[in-house]
Amino acid sequence: MPDLLLELFSEEIPARMQAKAADDLRRMVTDKLVAEGLVYEGAKAFATPRRLALTVHGIPVRQSDLKEERRGPRVGGPDAAIQGFLKATGLAQIEDAKIQTDPKKGDFYIALIEKPGRATIDVLAEILPVIIRTFPWPKSMRWGERSTKSGSLSWVRPLHSIIATFGPETEEPDVVKFSVDGIEAGQTTFGHRFMAPAAISVRRFEDYEAKLKAAKVVLDLQARRDIILADAKQLAFAQGFELVEDQALADEVAGLVEWPVALMGSFDEEYLTIPDEVIRATIRNNQKCFVVSDPKTGKLTNKFILTANIEATDGGKTIIGGNERVIRARLSDAKFFYETDLKTKLEARLPKFEQIVFHEKLGTQGERIKRIERLAAEIAPLVGADVEKAKRAAHLAKADLLTEVVGEFPELQGLMGKYYTLAQGEDASVAAASEEHYKPQGPADRVPTDPVSVAVALADKIDTLVGFWAIDEKPTGSKDPYALRRAALGVIRLIVENALRLPILNVTQSAIVGLPDRSAKYPTAGAQSLSSDLLSFFADRLKVQLRDQGARHDLVDAVFSLGGQDDLLLVVRRVEALGKFLDTDDGKNLLAGTKRASNILSIEEKKDKRTFDGAPDAGLYNLPEEKALAQAIDQVKHEAAAAVAREDSATAMSAMAKLRPAVDAFFDKVKVNDDEPKVRENRLKLLNEIRAATRAVADFSKIEG
Repeated sequence: MPDLLLELFSEEIPARMQAKAADDLRRMVTDKLVAEGLVYEGAKAFATPRRLALTVHGIPVRQSDLKEERRGPRVGGPDAAIQGFLKATGLAQIEDAKIQTDPKKGDFYIALIEKPGRATIDVLAEILPVIIRTFPWPKSMRWGERSTKSGSLSWVRPLHSIIATFGPETEEPDVVKFSVDGIEAGQTTFGHRFMAPAAISVRRFEDYEAKLKAAKVVLDLQARRDIILADAKQLAFAQGFELVEDQALADEVAGLVEWPVALMGSFDEEYLTIPDEVIRATIRNNQKCFVVSDPKTGKLTNKFILTANIEATDGGKTIIGGNERVIRARLSDAKFFYETDLKTKLEARLPKFEQIVFHEKLGTQGERIKRIERLAAEIAPLVGADVEKAKRAAHLAKADLLTEVVGEFPELQGLMGKYYTLAQGEDASVAAASEEHYKPQGPADRVPTDPVSVAVALADKIDTLVGFWAIDEKPTGSKDPYALRRAALGVIRLIVENALRLPILNVTQSAIVGLPDRSAKYPTAGAQSLSSDLLSFFADRLKVQLRDQGARHDLVDAVFSLGGQDDLLLVVRRVEALGKFLDTDDGKNLLAGTKRASNILSIEEKKDKRTFDGAPDAGLYNLPEEKALAQAIDQVKHEAAAAVAREDSATAMSAMAKLRPAVDAFFDKVKVNDDEPKVRENRLKLLNEIRAATRAVADFSKIEG
């Protein structure tokens, strides 16, 4: 079956756009093919700085013929309807239509339409220009004389040529005939801009890829990325060093070169007095180069590795020299910023925060720091942290935001605070909190374990959540401009992974007290209502967290619905125990029995317009199964309540298991809706006792299944 080769050759495409553009090209072409009834076997797209390419193999040579029956108006219907039917179906006269009988509605005209399939190459010539003209670049441009004309082509960078060939691999392929803005599709491309700029004639993907490689172009983005990392590692290893791997940088550099060549440069050792992270950020951000470490010390060396796009005749000396000059200048600036920052104590910077607004309804950054400091001091005893250290850490944690280095490299906020805090002689835990109070910032980020860091991290995130909740700036749908979902997940991970017993309701209510008056959006509901609403948000986030870990979200609902469940660690442990219990036969059968009891109660309570609360009358038990169930409930209630009080969820579940045989026997032998009203009422009260007993550990009605 024939294959398609498509290449769009242009000026340099921004690296950040290449991967998505390749995927968009594959998706748009294959979607159109399928829509035209052309089912293909496979497709793969490629991107280099100067080209997008696509190969689609196993495409039918032509569309299948289409046969369609189209129903028309009733026989004897209005002439206008018949004429419209003829026009829509292409029939010359109504006698060319068939008549179909409908037993209920009478006779109708039926047109048999046969539409021969078109050659695939003609379909491609029709759809490819449309795809090129409607390609979804984030930003695009017009160029040349044609740009002044209406409807001229808009592309990310000036488009120079188009390859479009179609045919089986055993034959010479045909060129798909079309043009876009004066650019005719053909079978000519160009190699590396500097090392092989001559035109190259290609036929199909195999020789296209091979000829490009011979012309110093590695077509596949992943292959270029692998070459960059492998060559950089080898170059570092040859000098006795280790490459500091940076996957994001490798991705970016792979989009900047078509023929990657690794080269090593150096800078003056005096710059090694700067923190490693500052050196790395400087070299990475300004020159897109990798840094190198000494495996003996783990510290950076005064070497860097760049990726050139050319095999230079001088072995890369000129390229290395140019990069060294730029890096030397940038490191000189970074060293000046760092040494200037060290001359000013962090505490001396804090007054500036009084003039910086955090949010118009939540006050200045200075006010927020005071709130975090007070809240961290309250949380500290709950997490085993020293109160004074927690206060001091919260006091200084944001100060590095006003430093020169963080102004230049915002991604180093927190980390630089740690360096500056240590430099001025603060306690190691106080310094660590400067970096760690932002963590965790995502599912892959580590969770702080130092109690001082934990206290400040919790205070920071809870103040954010409570503040924006108070001014009614909650997340809606996919919108979460203040990253409140991430903050809530951070609180959950801090609590659960550090096994902390933290009363969320009390802490959030305490945080509310410190908010400025202008943020009070809850005069009637009060702090308790706001905290409860926020607790529901934590429950939703906890469901997401546990679901990602393979747990069931309905079990979270079953535990939270009991009310007063603001100890997130206890909730997680109870959910885990409940999940294990429901995986057993006892758990599954007890769940079924409890749901049956709840369903019966719901029906009868609705029918009688009353609830069946209160203890059953033991004197009305007529059957041994009733007595056995009542006895089992009394025993389970006592054992489960004692286990729950000890926070022993596993034992509580084991106690629940003892209900299973008595519940099974009751439903097997006992008629709940007895003819005697008092007996019926008593048995319904007994069912309510089942529901009440299981609620010692969870609301089983919330559990699916």
